[in-house]
Amino acid sequence: MSEQKTPHEQVASPSFTLPTLDQDFLLGDSTRGIRFMLEYMKAEEHLRDWGVRSTIVAFGSARVKEDDEGKRGHWYRSAKEIGRIVSERGGALHHDAELRDNVIATGGGPGIMEAANKGAFEAGAPSIGFNITLPHEQDPNAWSTPDLTFNFHYFAMRKMHLAMRANGLVVFPGGFGTMDELFEILTLVQTGKMPAIPIVLFDRDFWTRVVNLEVFIEAGTISPGDVNLFHYAETAEEAWDHLVKAGILEKTPLQADPPSSKPLI
Repeated sequence: MSEQKTPHEQVASPSFTLPTLDQDFLLGDSTRGIRFMLEYMKAEEHLRDWGVRSTIVAFGSARVKEDDEGKRGHWYRSAKEIGRIVSERGGALHHDAELRDNVIATGGGPGIMEAANKGAFEAGAPSIGFNITLPHEQDPNAWSTPDLTFNFHYFAMRKMHLAMRANGLVVFPGGFGTMDELFEILTLVQTGKMPAIPIVLFDRDFWTRVVNLEVFIEAGTISPGDVNLFHYAETAEEAWDHLVKAGILEKTPLQADPPSSKPLI
């Protein structure tokens, strides 16, 4: 009689593990495209569940604090006011066949992002936080709606989600990340890869000192008309006025979410 052999080694081999349960496989080089797709699908599913049809995106420095003095404090307070104004007047509280328009969306972190999410929260509206994993971890702020607070590995997919529902963009002073997001949207609008949307740069003095667009025009690297892709604002109300003039419709809330239905925090 031949000796009976059990398949212990075969079952224990990593090759035998179901792909969906194999962490090493899922995080390997060959599945990068799948991970990229999953980052799109997971956020998309939650956004659709909440009926988020469009957003107003707020960018700015993560290093600004609520108790900062001078201009930096003004930036924080204004970002918070933008979050409130857009949420109250833009449609985040307006139920139109359970769809919401102009929901505040930020990068989900501290500083200006925190301020805009906090303004939406205090208005009783949902808001979105598109976080990103960084070498020095960026924790989500406490004011974005928990079920609309996401975490991305890929900057490209995060930027895609920030752009694809955007009805408008309000950009506060910031660093490299803010510049990256701003010029991404400017490029998409300039090249016609996305519809023209209102882009508002907060604090003209900061932006005109940091980016001298006249040099681009003199060098012939952009068209003179490209400077009309955006406007400047010094107050939250002025920023909102630019959004409205560009076609953002003011909506009176029909019904706010009951406090117990989907808690914001």
